[in-house]
Amino acid sequence: MNEKEIKEKLKAYAEILDSLYTSGIVRTYNSPVGDYTEWLVSNKLGLELQNNSAAGFDALDKENGLRYQIKGRWVNPKNQRKQLSVIRDYEKFPFDYLIAVIFSFDFEITEAYLIPYEIIKKYFSYNKHLNGILITLTNKLISDPQVKDIKSKLM
Repeated sequence: MNEKEIKEKLKAYAEILDSLYTSGIVRTYNSPVGDYTEWLVSNKLGLELQNNSAAGFDALDKENGLRYQIKGRWVNPKNQRKQLSVIRDYEKFPFDYLIAVIFSFDFEITEAYLIPYEIIKKYFSYNKHLNGILITLTNKLISDPQVKDIKSKLM
């Protein structure tokens, strides 16, 4: 690929990202995976998406007051790991449930789980270097009877 082709692809990416931003699907100009996941989950589950400054949770169920932290992971041919981004301030009980969504390379949902706050510490511990808890969707975690598969609710 030559320099002109590279610039054309980056320009197309910028135009696509700007279109997603102006339509409200993504809320930042960062990688769109996290914002798209939050938008998708809140729309499909009828949750109220919080502004970016809400500490520790992304969406709220106004009917019952439950708080949801939403994490997405886009896997690709080079990286199939199901590792989510770091959860900080876990000990402050910032959310009631974690919703984790895994997307295939073509952005199809391959997995989606509702994970109660309480069981996260059962499988993962604080990582001092990252200043938080790093969660990977292991078979052990997703097999826990308290973890619910919610993929069908997001389709």
